[in-house]
This record gives sequence, structure tokens and C-alpha cells, in this order.
Amino acid sequence: MLLRRPPLPEPGPNAKKIVSWNLLRRTGAAVECLVALIERERPDLLLMQEATREIGALPERVGGVYAWAQLPGRIHGLAMWSPTPWEREPEIVPLPPGVLIDRVCQVLDWGGFGVGNVHLSHGQVLNRRQLRRIESHLPARAAVLGDYNIVGPALLPGFRDVGPRRPTHAMVEVLPLRLDRCLVRGLVCHERTVLPRGLSDHHPIAVRLSPAPEGTASVGRFRGMAAAVARLRRAGARDGSARRGRPASAGSRTSPG
Repeated sequence: MLLRRPPLPEPGPNAKKIVSWNLLRRTGAAVECLVALIERERPDLLLMQEATREIGALPERVGGVYAWAQLPGRIHGLAMWSPTPWEREPEIVPLPPGVLIDRVCQVLDWGGFGVGNVHLSHGQVLNRRQLRRIESHLPARAAVLGDYNIVGPALLPGFRDVGPRRPTHAMVEVLPLRLDRCLVRGLVCHERTVLPRGLSDHHPIAVRLSPAPEGTASVGRFRGMAAAVARLRRAGARDGSARRGRPASAGSRTSPG
């Protein structure tokens, strides 16, 4: 029997639309692509990864406010755009570095909740460490969106993955992966969708979020973590049963992971 997800709740007056897009530096989406996206989607906040200095011309075309956080030693970085001014400039949070690239996160205090804009490392242990560093800079109600470069669950305590479930990136145009995600704490997701890819190698994602009613944030937190732990236990049990029940082959050997 197929289990269907419950319908998403209707958005209230405080709901905010956020779009996140990895632009693919220099050869991908340019300012013209972003202007078209803004005019079509009308986001309250646009988050960008792999944004180059040239993207800074966006406010000249559509107005609003813009902030760019260049990655150390790179031509690109993270960027945020909003049609209305924010009270404080986004904070730049240094993250545990990778072998080749030093990463940062943009954290915006958006009044009703905080927003983190991320482009995490590829290492599947390192990128989860980076998420934990980001969490320490976020308020009780928060969303973290962007290119996670994570395969499998993010396992960030207290947060739920509410973003679209469709793949957003195709590795070497073959293997579809859901790299672009939205994790929330103390928030309700009313809409989520994957948008057309355009000139980038990533699809943009769009979500509509609002603060959760008082008293529901902690319930969602523990239910989400319990579900994640249960999934991992079931997967481990299946794997153990398969190994115990598999007959040994004379020519079989263990390959390094």
C-alpha cells in the first residue's frame, strides 16, 4: 500500500516565498536569467550560489537590496537579493574548510525567522559538520537552503527536510541527485517546487514558509529525528539480514569502500 504525504497547509499572511539557485559560475545563469526568474516567480527572497561579481548588477535591473559573500580565493560565492530592505546585512559565517575550497554561509535575520544560504562541501562527513556550525548561528525559527552536496539525509538535529523531493542536478548528465534542499526548524512549508533549470546545471527550488504556531516546533523536531533514526535502523537491519542470508562464494572478496 502506498503512503501519501498529507497535503501542505494553506499559506497565511506571514508566509514568505524563497527561491534558491546554484547559478553555475560564469558559464551558467547570468543577470538576464535572474531578472526573468524574479519577474516570473516574485520571490520575497532569492538565494544564489556560485554567484560572480557580475551578478551584483541585479539591483540596477530590478531594484531591491543585494549582498554578496565571495568565497576565499574564488571568483564566486553566495548572494542574496530581496525586493525590500532588510534591517541588518546578512552575517558571513566561516565554515569548517575542505581540502580545496574554504566555505562560508550567509545568515539573514529576517525578522520572523532566520535564513541560511549554503553551498556545502562534497565530503559527506564534512558537509554535515558544516551544517552543525551553521545551526549555532541561527535563531529558534530558521530555514537553511541551497546546494547541500549531500547524498542521503542531512541529519541536522531539530530540522526537517521540507524541500521538493525531485532531483535538482544530474551528475555528468546521467545520475539525478537531489542536492538543492530546504531544512527548517519552527517553520511550516506551504509550497515547494522544482523550477525549470535554464542555463545552469542545477534547477532552482522554491518554497513558501511561515512561522509554525507556538508549541508545535519541538513536536515536529522530535518526530522528524525519530523518523530518521527509524529509517537508518531499518536499513541497517535489512543490510544485516541480507549479509547473513547470502551464501559465501569461493571467488568472492571484500572490495574497499
